Amino acid sequence: MNYARNFAPWIVFAAIPSTAWQWGALAALIVTLVTAAQDHRAGRGVDLLSYSSAAFFAVLTPIAFAMPDAAFHRYVGAASFGWLAITAWGSLAARNPFTLVIARRSTPREIWGLPGFLRVNVVITAVWAASFTVTAIVLYLIKAQDLATAAAIAVQAAGFVAPAMFTARYPAIVQARHAG
Repeated sequence: MNYARNFAPWIVFAAIPSTAWQWGALAALIVTLVTAAQDHRAGRGVDLLSYSSAAFFAVLTPIAFAMPDAAFHRYVGAASFGWLAITAWGSLAARNPFTLVIARRSTPREIWGLPGFLRVNVVITAVWAASFTVTAIVLYLIKAQDLATAAAIAVQAAGFVAPAMFTARYPAIVQARHAG
C-alpha cells in the first residue's frame, strides 16, 4: 500500500523548518489540493484523508500567516498529529477505515468485499490511530517541557515510520496465517 502519497502534505509540512511554518502550511495545502485533483481526474475519488488534510491546512494556513508568532505555533506538530488521530479514530467509528481507499489501489477488486480485507484495514487503521494519538501526546509534552527540537523530529518520524512498517508487514502475516 502506498501511504507516502496520501501523507505527502503532512510530510511536506513536517519537512519545512518550523521557523517558516506558514509556508509549510501553504505548501501542504497546495500538495493536498493537487493530489486530490489528480485523484479526482483519475477517477479514484477523493478519500477521507485528503478531505481531512485539506480542512486542517485550509484553517491552519491563514492563521499561520496572520499570526506567525502565535503561541499555537509551538504546539502545531502535536495538533497536526492530534488531527490525524481524530481522522483515523473517526473513520473507525464510521466503520470506514481510512486505509481502505489506499488499500484498494493495490488490491484486486474481487478482494474488496471480503470480511478479511475489511478486518485487516480495521487493524491497520487502529495502529495508525494509536500511533497518531501517542505521537500527539508525546510532541505536546516535548514542547511543554522545552525539550530539544531533535527529540520532536525523532518522535514525528517514528509517528509515521512505525505504523508504515506495520502496514507493510501485517497483510502478509495475515495471508500466511490463512494459507497454512
